[in-house]
Amino acid sequence: MTVPDREPILDVKGLHKQFPVYGPFGRLSGVRARVQAVTDVSFELREGETYGLVGESGSGKSTTARTLLGLTPATKGEVRYGKRNLTKLSREEWRAFRKEIQMVFQDPYSSLNPRKRIGTILEEPLEIHGLGDAAERKQQVFRILEIVGLRPEHYFRYPHEFSGGQRQRLGLARALIISPRIIVCDEPVSALDVSIQSQILNLLKDLQRDMKLTLLFITHDLSVVRHISDRIGVMYLGRLVEEAPTDGLFSEPLHPYTQALFSAVPDFTRGKLERRKPLQGEIPSPLNPPAGCVFHTRCPWAVDRCKREIPQMREVRPQHRVACHLVEEQADKNEPSLAP
Repeated sequence: MTVPDREPILDVKGLHKQFPVYGPFGRLSGVRARVQAVTDVSFELREGETYGLVGESGSGKSTTARTLLGLTPATKGEVRYGKRNLTKLSREEWRAFRKEIQMVFQDPYSSLNPRKRIGTILEEPLEIHGLGDAAERKQQVFRILEIVGLRPEHYFRYPHEFSGGQRQRLGLARALIISPRIIVCDEPVSALDVSIQSQILNLLKDLQRDMKLTLLFITHDLSVVRHISDRIGVMYLGRLVEEAPTDGLFSEPLHPYTQALFSAVPDFTRGKLERRKPLQGEIPSPLNPPAGCVFHTRCPWAVDRCKREIPQMREVRPQHRVACHLVEEQADKNEPSLAP
């Protein structure tokens, strides 16, 4: 359930991330261009909620997450946690701050050392942060294994001895072992079977309730984001184009891109597959994004203004923000929204 009356635990303002592109001789050739991975992204993560971030591959979701966690430095903008701007933290300050915010990766196997037993892997964060002695750390690992649905004997096994679903539980265990307040989940169930996806999602919801966690959940799967999220932000080509509570977004998406995403989902509600018109055109290159609205090259309702002016995020309904000139004009005139 959305909790709009609470203060944001994480406040992202005007976040930008660019990656330099060098010539054939690397840095010696100088910067030839810049990839606009994330552009002017702003949103709030409220305490106790799950904020879903959705969009096509290459929309900037994962880069946004990695920038929030300091895994890649921000080009511009702020990430506020209380009075602290996380984009200004040094490596030593980030090491201490990791106790507050942790990440669950898409591929847990690639982030688990294959040469170490699970017990050693899970004890390592406790050791780094100086939490407990050897006996206490071992007991904490046994406790967290039980919490995520694994058995005590898994303490002595190696990562390759686990199934995909079990490895994702290990990824959760490693993130939770130091009791963070925020968990960033980057496509945590995309590589799993549907039945296992459901188990992991339900486990996440139970953990959130029992451990009072705040979640940032990144996915391209609309059914998944609808199941787990309180609010959803929609990204396209590095920009946030729409944000709303989950029920409001799914009942009436306002941005043309959001409508296109939803229309791509097969509809069997009438007893047969409802064929819908696919989104036309290709995603522009982030090396050279379009002027004005980044979606205007694929938008069926684009006008000249869309090609010239960048639309700003505006609240057109309670808690429902959209970056679209046409939606803004319709809201000003109190007209119906664009037809999906």
